[in-house]
Amino acid sequence: MPDRRAAAAMRLREWLQQGGTGGLDMIGLDLSGADLSGGVFQESWFTDAELVGTKLIGVDLYRSDAEGADFSGADLTRASLVRANLDDAVFRGAVLDGADLVKASLYGADASVASLRGTRLMGASLIDVDLRSADLSQAIVRENTFKVTVDEKTKFTGMSGTLFDPIQLIRREGQQEISGADLERWLRERGGDVRVLEGQR
Repeated sequence: MPDRRAAAAMRLREWLQQGGTGGLDMIGLDLSGADLSGGVFQESWFTDAELVGTKLIGVDLYRSDAEGADFSGADLTRASLVRANLDDAVFRGAVLDGADLVKASLYGADASVASLRGTRLMGASLIDVDLRSADLSQAIVRENTFKVTVDEKTKFTGMSGTLFDPIQLIRREGQQEISGADLERWLRERGGDVRVLEGQR
């Protein structure tokens, strides 16, 4: 929508003119296709914003709220999303290679077909997250809640760390829950080195 795009451009311009410090309010606005790479947007609001195909390489969204935002096809390579609220956000086909999602909340997020190569997910809360056909190669987890949905195209090569089960595996034959030692073995068969913890199911 042109109006939302124009409003977003104006809001960003005003914020930069004021020194580009403090939280940026982009709630519900359209930043699709923009290049915000390298921007420092700590403690900002991108709730329900449209960021489809947006370049966000190396941005800093520390403690920002992007609940319900649409990052489909966005480039978040090396972005800092530490302690960000990403609940119900859409990352379909997005690139998060080398991004830092330590202690981020991703409840109900859609990260299907996303690239999370080398992404730091330590302490992040992944509950009801869609990771079908996503690439988690070299991703690092540490005591992560990992109640996610994956399929046989989801990649785990070199993924390492610890997580709390279970996961839901979608196969042609139907859906299967995998947990405990079975999940460790299943991940190992796919090149991962992950220990499954007990106690937070």
